[in-house]
Amino acid sequence: MIEIDGSIGEGGGQVLRTSLVLAAVLRREIRVFNIRAGRSEPGLKAQHLTSVKAVAEICNASSNGLRIGTTEFVFSPGGIKAGSFRFDVGTAGSITLVLQTLMPLLPYAPGTVELEITGGTDVRWSPPIDYLRLVTLPLLAKMSVHASVLVSRRGHYPKGGGIVRLNANPTSALKNIVGVARGDVTSIEGVSHSGMLPTRVAERQAAAATRVIEERGFLRPKIRLEASENGSHMGPGSGIVLCAETSSGGLLGGDSLGERGRPAETVGEDAARKLVEEISPGAFLDRHMGDMIVPYVALAEGVSDLSISQVTQHTLTNVKVAEQVTGVSFDPLPQVGAPGRLRVKGLGLRSEEVSVSPRE
Repeated sequence: MIEIDGSIGEGGGQVLRTSLVLAAVLRREIRVFNIRAGRSEPGLKAQHLTSVKAVAEICNASSNGLRIGTTEFVFSPGGIKAGSFRFDVGTAGSITLVLQTLMPLLPYAPGTVELEITGGTDVRWSPPIDYLRLVTLPLLAKMSVHASVLVSRRGHYPKGGGIVRLNANPTSALKNIVGVARGDVTSIEGVSHSGMLPTRVAERQAAAATRVIEERGFLRPKIRLEASENGSHMGPGSGIVLCAETSSGGLLGGDSLGERGRPAETVGEDAARKLVEEISPGAFLDRHMGDMIVPYVALAEGVSDLSISQVTQHTLTNVKVAEQVTGVSFDPLPQVGAPGRLRVKGLGLRSEEVSVSPRE
């Protein structure tokens, strides 16, 4: 059994998500303790509990002691299943963080997996669903992750109620990915949404973002506007996600959420400035994708070598957990806040290995 201290690194839900999914893929029993020990409310919250239960259902796992507030449990995974699954976070808890937990598992399923998850699509402290659509999935496609996502209904804090459907097909093995030089920015696209607010809110967000991007000397972005229609949004939330594509194939994102009392222009400007900040170091990946891609490169074939705009505590934590669960060794990363290189020789795990027998 592998012992995972949930308080290592940034000590949040990231430790739980990464250790769970890697243990599930490798069929290794783990005990996670000190879960979110340094937080004001330690232990599992609703979205964490949903993540654990979702992984457990898809990989036929047994787990003991699961409830809100749990700070320790044992997770014993079985074989991965294909099929259709539905999960409800039950609050405005982040759908994308649940998906972040599940997605590295899905390429190793014996067939197509269809997920429907209810919760928050655009909430603070987690990637917006459009970041997943514009940045995460296109980058993972380069590693032979075959998945698509459909947003049936957006859900914002505090009401939640968003519905996202993800469809994933298996692959024989994840490919390594190499991206060191950023190259030139060749295009910028985005999505600006205004929920149940007037369409002009989305328009103002997009106009403000466009102005900042053009002032920085980049090409005019193509920003799609999305307003509420046919019950496609729950609540009055708004937001904008931007994505820059580079000549080397890199993708970097910037986003911002609206909130009561925050002008739409401020939201758009914030997203644009974040994007420019990610572009400036000349890296292939932004800081968020730099930590999200860690489980995939740990499992992939060959050597992955990626430049990231900034090393975060999340990145260091994810690397440490991946090393502990998989046994791979990443090259040392610089201190938090500096640009870095994420380099590792992955396990080269193949789908047929996952379905054969439990690993010791």
